[in-house]
Amino acid sequence: MLEKIAITTMMLLCSSLVSLPSNAQQQTDAHARQWWQNAVFYEIYPRSFADSNNDGIGDLNGITSKLDYLHELGVDAIWITPCFPSPQVDFGYDVSDYEAIDPMYGTMQDFDRLVNEAKKRNIRVILDFVVNHTSDQHKWFLDSRSSKTSKYRDWYIWRDGKNGGPPNNWQSEFGVPAWTFDKKTGQYYYNYFYPQQPDLNWRNPAVKDAMLDVTRFWYKRGVAGFRLDAVDTLFEDPTLTDNPPSPGKDKFGRPNFARIHNTKLPEVHNVLQDLRRIADQYDAVLIGETWTKDIDELKNYYGANSNELQMPMDLMFGTVNKLSAPEFRRQIAAVDSAGGWPVFVISNHDMARSYNRYGDGVHNDQIAKLMASLYLTLRGSPIMYYGEELGMQNNDPKRKEDVKDPQGITGWPGEIGRDGERTPMQWNDAKNAGFSTAKPWLPVPPSFKTHNVAAESKDPNSILSVYRQLLAMRHNEPALLNGTYTALNEDDPNVLSYLRKDNNEAILVLLNMSNSPQKIKLNLQSQGYASPKLTVLMSTVQQPTSTAPADAVDLPPFGALITKLTN
Repeated sequence: MLEKIAITTMMLLCSSLVSLPSNAQQQTDAHARQWWQNAVFYEIYPRSFADSNNDGIGDLNGITSKLDYLHELGVDAIWITPCFPSPQVDFGYDVSDYEAIDPMYGTMQDFDRLVNEAKKRNIRVILDFVVNHTSDQHKWFLDSRSSKTSKYRDWYIWRDGKNGGPPNNWQSEFGVPAWTFDKKTGQYYYNYFYPQQPDLNWRNPAVKDAMLDVTRFWYKRGVAGFRLDAVDTLFEDPTLTDNPPSPGKDKFGRPNFARIHNTKLPEVHNVLQDLRRIADQYDAVLIGETWTKDIDELKNYYGANSNELQMPMDLMFGTVNKLSAPEFRRQIAAVDSAGGWPVFVISNHDMARSYNRYGDGVHNDQIAKLMASLYLTLRGSPIMYYGEELGMQNNDPKRKEDVKDPQGITGWPGEIGRDGERTPMQWNDAKNAGFSTAKPWLPVPPSFKTHNVAAESKDPNSILSVYRQLLAMRHNEPALLNGTYTALNEDDPNVLSYLRKDNNEAILVLLNMSNSPQKIKLNLQSQGYASPKLTVLMSTVQQPTSTAPADAVDLPPFGALITKLTN
């Protein structure tokens, strides 16, 4: 029988946790885990994190100035979205020089300082590597389009037209033609994204060698790995076979086609193995932007011999857009059985913020704490998105003339773009949320007055306080660092319950995903706990709850409870 449970206040919990080490790298790893397995990753969109020179755009020195905040939060690695020179057609995902820093973000010296200062705080730096395409202003492409016989001509996908039009029926991801006609040479070049982002020809060995050299360049500067952008799209069918039609229309109103001849070709895995061989030489990690339809597809990105991506992102987890204990249970069980190390993401720069997707308009803060309690206690590595720890929400444009994202400009009003999830970090309640004294490149939402670092740091019941507690717990509880995952009460439609077990350590996680109180009946005898004692590690309930019956636990709407089990 379970003993009665008494939940202490959040303030006491916080004070008991903050004295513990805050970084995975400070732990003795009895399980011989790789550093990235015990790390918490934090995605930074550099335009929007911190503006050190007050020009309205964030920069590298701004990131460096906030490293203490990230360290205290409990972050082990930061992933910086592209900061390379770029015309900014796709806000950095159109790279014109892979081995330099865009002046809007600073200098190479600023970057080196960022890496060094991060290292002092046991924080590693991960860069975003755009592997599928370059900018049309990259020196390789400028030469490639100069003539059919130019040195770099075959570094891109050039083809003759067909029947007075493009070579085939392939479609761009961003609602524009996938083939762009070049008058000078009379041929089309292929662009899976925008025309200003021509696809590289990875079938050319010179392209592969040059791109592998880019990774070596940054590894030697202290970079600890890469997030690989759009890895699914590296190869195309060389015969340019048309894609077959698919039911319905896309978000731009175009007829759908199944992209079987220009995405997820098997040659992708050869490149990933090449990238991994170099990464292993530098104890680096490769994170994949892997959009997969099921776990079998995701498995492929680990490699048959675990020799491809260490961390392919389970983006299916992030596409669960409503609170559903059965659906999250299904997704977790699937990725947990995939054989590799799970990677969990609930928001990023291409995805509406979780505060909006899961919030009901009434209990949003409570739900944000619930979601944090979920993805930060699972077996695997979480990737946080900047501001997630504050409950930042989308600030979507209301008029087309306010849209900055070309995807939104092209698709308005059916597709409004990604500006809403890329707004400036909310540091305090001063003008522009403390991001910059100048007008920021995107407007901050009104919620910055209450949801900001300064205000939430003072509130022991804030979303930020919950994140700090969870991350401290994650770094110091063996069951969360190294434990297995076991689902409990799998028929419960409202409460997601599971155990994390490591030898004699076990942690019980209970998450009420409904808007009504729930009584959770627990039978842990089959897990080796005939008469367990429950010691509360964290509760998202602001006030102490009443003691629970001996065989059950009461949880309020959207409540989360994390306890340690002992016999």
